[in-house]
Amino acid sequence: MPYQAEYIWIDGTQPSPIMRNKTRIVADGKEPDIWGFDGSSTNQAPGANSDCVLRPVYTVPDPIRGGDNILVLCEVELTDFTPHPTNTRAACVAAAEKYADQNPMFGIEQEYTFMQGGRPLGWPENGYPAPQGPYYCGVGGEKMVGREIVERHTQACLDAGLAIEGTNAEVMMAQWEFQIGVLNAPAIGDQMWMARWLLHRIAEDYDVTVSFDAKPMKGDWNGAGAHTNFSTKATMDGYDAIVVACEALGRNAQAHVAAYGAGIEERLTGAHETASYQEFSWGASDRGASVRIPWAVEKAKKGWLEDRRPNANMDPYLVSGMIIDTCCSALAEAGF
Repeated sequence: MPYQAEYIWIDGTQPSPIMRNKTRIVADGKEPDIWGFDGSSTNQAPGANSDCVLRPVYTVPDPIRGGDNILVLCEVELTDFTPHPTNTRAACVAAAEKYADQNPMFGIEQEYTFMQGGRPLGWPENGYPAPQGPYYCGVGGEKMVGREIVERHTQACLDAGLAIEGTNAEVMMAQWEFQIGVLNAPAIGDQMWMARWLLHRIAEDYDVTVSFDAKPMKGDWNGAGAHTNFSTKATMDGYDAIVVACEALGRNAQAHVAAYGAGIEERLTGAHETASYQEFSWGASDRGASVRIPWAVEKAKKGWLEDRRPNANMDPYLVSGMIIDTCCSALAEAGF
């Protein structure tokens, strides 16, 4: 019996790409093959030469349609089958393969905000809700909006076989978080993009949109990040390697900030549990640092680091590939 394959890809919208998808009916017994789309409608090609190629790279069961139906994440290629300029996965794969012997691994904490009618879900049409304080990991009543969407999304991720590690309400009303990991690259990007798509799709059923904006509400409200946890074989064996990695991130701080998502200067202000985007710091248990060393890591003298700078709207392929290049090259040079 034929089944439905939902082809999903990342487009060329700037400054933050968005996700696109379309359905293909696949004959029984056949695997999803390369397909195509009109790149002139996705900011990926001119109208006079608009064909782009979709190459399947990651497939999971479709937890929404069920049955034998699947979700198919794709890389975008040109018609000569080379990576499209908007394809950041290809470079991530190259970095991961180059330093595979170091076993770089990632866990990403994805924050996001539910929106409805141009305002965060549950906010009054005029004015503001109660100040931040009771929402983080909160429970009860009108203040915890969107939980039914979170519950459906979590189960969908589990049903799809994604490595979701948990969820929680965040500091601002209508802001939530899920965590994916621990995975190597490019798997961390594959699963993060798939989890994002599922969140968008499930929110549709509630007439709600999902914002990954770094600062969805101006003023005295928390921004939204994607704290990125990183380890290698060497960091899991000893603290000296963590120091080398942190120092390497510091030497390349501005290049990383420039690649960590649109609107980062609005979020990394030095307030609301962030370091300024203009400075770099690292330290144990310091949520005001650019890079935090968890207390358990500091105590054990081995483990991982948390780069707190990436925005919620960051590209996980770009971020994971860049961290690998920066940290693993420094570790290799230091003899790890």
